[in-house]
Amino acid sequence: MAGRTYGTALAVLLAVTLGACDTVSERRDEVRDAATAFEQALGDRAYDRMCAALAPGTADEVEQSAGSPCPKALGEESLTRGGAVRLVDVYGHQARAVLARDTLFLSRFPAGWKVVAAGCSERPQQPYRCMIKGG
Repeated sequence: MAGRTYGTALAVLLAVTLGACDTVSERRDEVRDAATAFEQALGDRAYDRMCAALAPGTADEVEQSAGSPCPKALGEESLTRGGAVRLVDVYGHQARAVLARDTLFLSRFPAGWKVVAAGCSERPQQPYRCMIKGG
């Protein structure tokens, strides 16, 4: 009887856990929305919104490397708009959003998807080079 109770409890726990997870399609949509919001903030020169869209470690790195608050530091960057999101790849809690002229890398946090790196360009046989990235 104890084995049956354990099995039933495990099945219920698994069902609840799986029900709480987003589908891959939902996660792609969330990443697309986060990337689009970051790009919109960049276009609006709303550097405070851009900072809010960054992962905590990335915002810290931006501030430390510039020696000024995140919004001021981003205002001094030469980051340009990347255009429309063309492709989104999601791998668990990590994602890549390929835009027309940029690539963003994102991670999922309790507050949602945050930009870990931006202004990234692909290099053959090497990691991406990113203008903004976390440490």
